[in-house]
Amino acid sequence: MRSITFSIALRYSRTKAYSAFTRFIQRFALGGIAVGVMALIVVMSVMNGFEGELKQRILGGVPHIQVQGDQVQSELATVLDLRSAGEIQSISPYVSTEALIQVPGNLAVVTLQGFDIARAKSQSIPPALQSALIAGQWSSLAAGDYNIILGQTLANQLKLAIGDRVRIVSSKGAVYSPLGMLPSQRTFRLVGVFAMQSDLDKHLAVANIDDVARLIRDPNASKTHVQVQLQDAFNAPKIASFIRSNSTLTVTDWRQRYGQLFDAVGMEKRMMWLMLALIIAVAAFNTLSALAMVIDDKRHDIAILQTIGLTQAQVRRVFLIQGCYIGIVGTLLGTLLGVLIATFINPILQALGSHFVAGLGQQLPVQFEWQQVLFIAATALILTLVAAFYPAAKAAQTEPSEALRYD
Repeated sequence: MRSITFSIALRYSRTKAYSAFTRFIQRFALGGIAVGVMALIVVMSVMNGFEGELKQRILGGVPHIQVQGDQVQSELATVLDLRSAGEIQSISPYVSTEALIQVPGNLAVVTLQGFDIARAKSQSIPPALQSALIAGQWSSLAAGDYNIILGQTLANQLKLAIGDRVRIVSSKGAVYSPLGMLPSQRTFRLVGVFAMQSDLDKHLAVANIDDVARLIRDPNASKTHVQVQLQDAFNAPKIASFIRSNSTLTVTDWRQRYGQLFDAVGMEKRMMWLMLALIIAVAAFNTLSALAMVIDDKRHDIAILQTIGLTQAQVRRVFLIQGCYIGIVGTLLGTLLGVLIATFINPILQALGSHFVAGLGQQLPVQFEWQQVLFIAATALILTLVAAFYPAAKAAQTEPSEALRYD
């Protein structure tokens, strides 16, 4: 009898014998599910792309975790074998300080990062920052030369060219004199420019770790400060918390500086998900109206089927299958359209002459998370099934004597 219920449900789903309004409601429900699923897939894929771009352009150029302590390297190794965890990209000495960069007639606040250039093969410099260099070479940051590499926006703001000299002033390492506190300062030569295409280009400066240590008058800085780069920067809070709870080391991670930005992006993603999920929910519950009208049209058919032996459970199953048919077709159509539109969204925007992404790069970033796509599809199907249950139950309660009284 299962094949009979399936055959009847499929026939009801495809028949054109309903009234024009009933057919419209049924197609509207199917189309609403397809549009909702498509919109959610496209929007979430684009937002995933934006989050990935921010992650690459901002977190790709800064230390994910900073660890400080007198015996930092030995104690860190004792706490856990980070490299064996598969989450660690590199561990290397690192020094950072807030400073002023000064040129005749202008100055700017920068974050001066000192990397161990001699350990370039161990990826002392974050890989994203290494690949962002557009002028000069990282090898030019030799110890004792007092060379520096700046972000493109900052170099343009200060009107600097390769070979120009700048004065770096830091309050860390300041000394007191009869004239008051004298900040530590050195003259550096610009030897390179990088372009991360993010806010880092405005306030990040990079030099050799030994030169930065001399600037802040802390010769042991390279022995007491370590940076940890991860395969996935979003794992930094978890690993930082583990190190902090199992050692006496001072541990910070990128969230101290950029946490609010990524929290805002995450909140925006969640709100967008909620709003578009409500569209799917409304479309799914249109199935209730569609099935109710189908049941009204087929009231006599239901009564006749019951008189020839179809049970209430089988009648209920017929309309549940019909509701699932609407959900499955709408979800498959929406998923296919969503993936296709998201994949070709840049050519589509170019064909439409849309330029609302100007300044964010030549193309709109798109990143598929297939688990997310499957979750969207599964949610649409479940909502459709839930919406179909009530009219299916009402159809099963049809009394043949009442339906056929005047026939």
